[in-house]
Amino acid sequence: MAQNQGGAGGGFFSSIASSFSSFKEHVNGLLGYEGLEVIDPEGKGTEDAEIEAERGRWKGEERDSYWRSMQKYVGADITSMVTLPVLIFEPMTMLQKMAELMEYSQLLEQADNCQDPYMRLVYTASWFISVYNALQRTWKPFNPILGETYEMINHCGITFIAEQVSHHPPISAAHAENEHFVYDITSKVKTKFLGNSLDVYPLGRTRLKLKKDGVILELVPPPTKVNNLIFGRTWIDSPGEMVLTNLTTGDKVVLYFQPCGWFGAGRYEVDGYVYNSDEEPKILMTGKWNESMSYQPCDLEGEPLEDTDLKEVWRVAEAPEDDKFQYTYFAHKVNSFDTAPKKLLASDSRLRPDRYALEMGDLSKAGSEKSFLEEKQRAEKRIRESRNQEFIPKWFDMTDQIAPTPWGDLEIYEYNGQYAKHRAAADKSNSVEQVNIETTEFNPWQFGNLTETE
Repeated sequence: MAQNQGGAGGGFFSSIASSFSSFKEHVNGLLGYEGLEVIDPEGKGTEDAEIEAERGRWKGEERDSYWRSMQKYVGADITSMVTLPVLIFEPMTMLQKMAELMEYSQLLEQADNCQDPYMRLVYTASWFISVYNALQRTWKPFNPILGETYEMINHCGITFIAEQVSHHPPISAAHAENEHFVYDITSKVKTKFLGNSLDVYPLGRTRLKLKKDGVILELVPPPTKVNNLIFGRTWIDSPGEMVLTNLTTGDKVVLYFQPCGWFGAGRYEVDGYVYNSDEEPKILMTGKWNESMSYQPCDLEGEPLEDTDLKEVWRVAEAPEDDKFQYTYFAHKVNSFDTAPKKLLASDSRLRPDRYALEMGDLSKAGSEKSFLEEKQRAEKRIRESRNQEFIPKWFDMTDQIAPTPWGDLEIYEYNGQYAKHRAAADKSNSVEQVNIETTEFNPWQFGNLTETE
């Protein structure tokens, strides 16, 4: 059932829905590509894929044009160098996507209250796995503008703040905290465009502190692959190992994400063990990242102990049926102003006009607003360079730490505590500001109104 421990190995995604059955016809006629693997991960026929494709926003002629324009990028990292059409986006930014990990934060409350060090790892590993259900959505989130932020409150007492701290390379930093935990991440994504698929490598450092015992955990997630990016039915896979290490004790969890085989064999499956500091298995874990995770005590051979049962630790919540963007109920909360704090920062992702236009179904306006924001970002960069100034984030400080990852080194940003002071002052204020998309202009800019500046 489970895999023994190994090395270390998630991501953001893009999608273009089109007919599964048209794959060979188009690929054979374009660039002479051969051997591009096409799998229906649900194990269903082409009719189902075609029906799904009809619900998409990607027209055949647009798809072919996009394929021709993208061929020069095969083998390259396209994280920040390609202008993508708005029709492949979902109305959410990467900063908001990072906040979706907070949905099942009750698992961290259980971990913080748990006295058993191995069960504590079961709860926290399940928490990290829970976000993969949200990450399987095949629409791409918007890249944040430099200086853009996202704030979230009104969920399990959590205060969440994220900020885009670098544009080239794109780096996001986030901090979340309540009475049970402190969560910090510096996230930098590296990609490799392979024509009809995209490999996504998570160059990030993720740390979680549980407050009662002060233990610190560090995560190394597996890479992610976006399959059938242009031709066929788009689907997501994250084959590889997720390693969660207790830096305080040396205990760890190693979970193996099974790769999807033909007709969906093995898709979603996760198996592995909780190990003590001597690398002896103590608890086996098994499940599916889109469904549930369970655990059972095991012997030194990794076999379940007699007189013990497999017990469920986490199960995915019900989601809306036929949701336009495959959103969960929590994803809608992330986009809502109901989870926004008093005196929301004008740099918040909710206020982006391109994101909001897409949410309202106006692709034309979303595209023009996206282009306008990107041009303002370039204009601000020119001003900054002319003044010989570096961009300085507000809520995170760049450190001199360089963290090694399986896919490259990462510059580390740390939460500086200033947001807590800002939020406390705003919450004590007697004035009530109703911040919304109609009354507040999105403003992440370092130099104010760039249309007036130029």
